[in-house]
Amino acid sequence: MDTPRQAAAFTVVFLAATVLSAGPSRSQANEYRSPVSVIAGPEGQLLYIAQATADRVAVFDPASERVDDEIAVAEYPVGLALSVDGQQLYVTSATPEGTVQVIDLRSREVIDRIAAGHTPVALVASPDGATLYVCNQFSNNVGVVDLTIGEQVATIAVPREPVAAAPTSDGRFLFVANHLPAGPANTDYTACVVSVIDTEARELFRNIELPDGSTNLQDITISPDGRYAYVTHLLGRYKFPVTYLERGWVNTNALTIIDVPEQTYVNTVLLDDPTQGAANPHGVVCTDDGAYLIVSHAGTHELSVIARAGLHARLLAAGAARDFVSTCTSTSGRRFTDPSYTARDIPNDLTFMSGIRRRVKLAGNGLRGLVVIGSTVYAAEYFSDSIGIIDIDPGAGGAGRSVALGEPTPMTTVRQGEMLFHDASHSFQRWHSCSSCHSGGARVCALNWDLLNDGMLNAKNTKSLLLTHETPPAMATGVRANAEEAVRSGIYFIQLAAPRRPVREALNAYLKSLEPVPSPYLVQGPMSDAASRGAKVFQTAGCAQCHAGPLFIDGLRHRVGTETEEEPRGRFDTPTLIEVWRTAPYLHDGRAETVRDVLTTFNPNDKHGHVSTLSEDEIADLVEYVLTR
Repeated sequence: MDTPRQAAAFTVVFLAATVLSAGPSRSQANEYRSPVSVIAGPEGQLLYIAQATADRVAVFDPASERVDDEIAVAEYPVGLALSVDGQQLYVTSATPEGTVQVIDLRSREVIDRIAAGHTPVALVASPDGATLYVCNQFSNNVGVVDLTIGEQVATIAVPREPVAAAPTSDGRFLFVANHLPAGPANTDYTACVVSVIDTEARELFRNIELPDGSTNLQDITISPDGRYAYVTHLLGRYKFPVTYLERGWVNTNALTIIDVPEQTYVNTVLLDDPTQGAANPHGVVCTDDGAYLIVSHAGTHELSVIARAGLHARLLAAGAARDFVSTCTSTSGRRFTDPSYTARDIPNDLTFMSGIRRRVKLAGNGLRGLVVIGSTVYAAEYFSDSIGIIDIDPGAGGAGRSVALGEPTPMTTVRQGEMLFHDASHSFQRWHSCSSCHSGGARVCALNWDLLNDGMLNAKNTKSLLLTHETPPAMATGVRANAEEAVRSGIYFIQLAAPRRPVREALNAYLKSLEPVPSPYLVQGPMSDAASRGAKVFQTAGCAQCHAGPLFIDGLRHRVGTETEEEPRGRFDTPTLIEVWRTAPYLHDGRAETVRDVLTTFNPNDKHGHVSTLSEDEIADLVEYVLTR
């Protein structure tokens, strides 16, 4: 299989293409609609829009451009898929005890609920209409739902947090986008993968590696001819200090192309311009004729409209120019000013898309999922509670517009902070937003970053911002006294923007509103027997001395045996264990892939608890307990 380390028809794919964790607190729910995904009904006569925080699916009439009806569904609807006959709509409820709801589109009522995994966020129907494949994000698997009996009958493990999927036209394979990298973060290669599932065998067939630094995968689609898959994600330049932001070299915003028949990586293109980032690419769709590829940008509230023929011609030309000689003209006749002399150059080329991509600004805020009917694109606009509409035909000449999905709701400080957290408009040249590094509801991106908080050349793994206001000091070394200071310095040093008081206050309000998500290691609420035994080991092994109280902290910095040449003092703030199950990798430099690695491989002299005398069973119980927090 070719990988980045070795070389630089009708598609029933209607995805949420989003990672929302638990979303805002339930006190904020129902105040807003928060549209996240959209799907077209038969012949495009109606659109169905998942409104995540309103617990409803809107029925939208494209002809009149108004909401025709709303269907009440279970908490936090996110993913949408249509049955092959167009008579039923499937909707995921992205909660810890997730479900797939079945809506009869004639009566517009929920007629069945199918148990799924932890936080099902996207789903697709097989071409024969007999099976649903459900991305159970925090179960780290794809559920197989047999629609003839209405049950999830199997699960297929994938590396980490599946959030979107696309089946091949014959249904034999399913391509799955995994949101975060798995594995340690202090190695030469850290990146997400796209998993390929053999649907007949119901097993993982292979993983396709993306370029180093790939994270925050959001959506995947397959071209109508079945030839290529396209994946939206970030390409983090984590090996550079964040001082390179003015050069566009911190988070770049990318689209990866995969050869579907060969199941191999083709290349990755950047969606940014040299002096203007296109932060947080999210949804991706193809027009039915395959002429255009459309990408929504959640951080800059715009679309990228890409000419597919031009994209692939340029990729082919770059692949044929591997023998370029450093003169004014290559042996293949390419000029020195042409972009990307070889295929290996393309993921680093901010000019590659010039002339084959248009950036189209929409009026709404927080673009998420997309659907296209003919040449008209409809985009879910999360924060403005609207649907964006634009005709992308070059001859149309029309501007994008937004249609409200209901009466406007005044924006609370918390909602404003959530919007600002995801908005790159306030960052220098719009390269990234807070959510670019703290994805999934202000959690992690699994990469190490060399920030300016504590000098240079001492990269630290991204920390979750959950409970950061309740667990001072902030940052791995405790260099910031509290979260408020960390927010102020983050705006100034990472976004290169002025940390204005209203912005800081709104961001702090949002972060304070975050609530923990129950662990997938809990068994319908309670701990397992193994975790209950592990709770006792947690006390006897001395873990509770530092990880004390309900938040599992002591507010102190400790030497834990992780000193390095870059961090010779090696004193690190005690992190909370709340939600530790979803914040891998661990330790200040992400060297530990698992909690077990923290307790064993990277636990010199029992710095992380006295485990050297524990049996294998006791260690397993301790790990099980920690992962339930």
